[in-house]
Amino acid sequence: MNELNRFAAEMIEEWNRACNLDQLPTSDETSEYSEQLDEFLKQLEQHRNSSSLLDQQIANHLQQQSVLLLQQWESIVTQTDSQRNTSAVPIGGHKLPPLPYPYKALEPYINRRIMELHHDKHHQSYVDGLNKAEKEMEKARRTSDFSLIKHWEREAAFHGAGHYLHTIFWNIMSPQGGGMPKGALKAEINSSFGSFDQFKRHFSEAAKNVEASGWAILVWSPRAHRLEILQAEKHQNLSQWDVIPLLVLDVWEHAYYLQYENNRGKYVDNWWNVVNWDEVEKRYNEAKKVKWKPF
Repeated sequence: MNELNRFAAEMIEEWNRACNLDQLPTSDETSEYSEQLDEFLKQLEQHRNSSSLLDQQIANHLQQQSVLLLQQWESIVTQTDSQRNTSAVPIGGHKLPPLPYPYKALEPYINRRIMELHHDKHHQSYVDGLNKAEKEMEKARRTSDFSLIKHWEREAAFHGAGHYLHTIFWNIMSPQGGGMPKGALKAEINSSFGSFDQFKRHFSEAAKNVEASGWAILVWSPRAHRLEILQAEKHQNLSQWDVIPLLVLDVWEHAYYLQYENNRGKYVDNWWNVVNWDEVEKRYNEAKKVKWKPF
């Protein structure tokens, strides 16, 4: 019962936060989810107030309901991302995407407090910084005053890359993650790196050896027609332009320090347990649709 109570509290928190940030689409699925969440909470409250212990049948039913609610929530988040893909973002109109799982979902590998601060504070700051930079550059065009253009272009590059990489980062992780890739992605990794083990070691060492703050990134290169592993310092420095990120790992200290302190290596090694290979493969399949002549 305690586990169900914790789950209910987390889902309410996620729902309220997304509503407050105006992150949810208006749809039948969203309305249905709201109704089912309310019904689940009523059932939980009814049994919580009962003097008798839950029998196994009721406990199993509530557990199944909690699983269905989580699946519905993930579907709504996916729908939100899909809707965002259908039209241009207005200048200065970028929004923080919701997490596709509760804050504590990646424990014990990434704890709840890190996820709260990382998503709600750090990622939000990149969204805010990007929006500010876009509005200031639009103002410069409107007034023909480009005296601060160097500053705002730098701000747009830093915050825009931070927003982009973090949005990928949340989605290529999952509480059901870990293991190995399958199918075409696995074959491509073997072709590009020799084996999955060699790829994993290369990627891990790239992440562990990023100088100061930055990222390790697995990309598809339409130019070379193969996978490559890159580093990025900060979010935008010392990397490549003509590639499509598939798998990204944040090694800024805010991504791990509260749990791992200065042991970046342990964080990197544990992170493989939450990699969402289904999402990575989906990104790979989309990336391969970009057809360039090899050069």
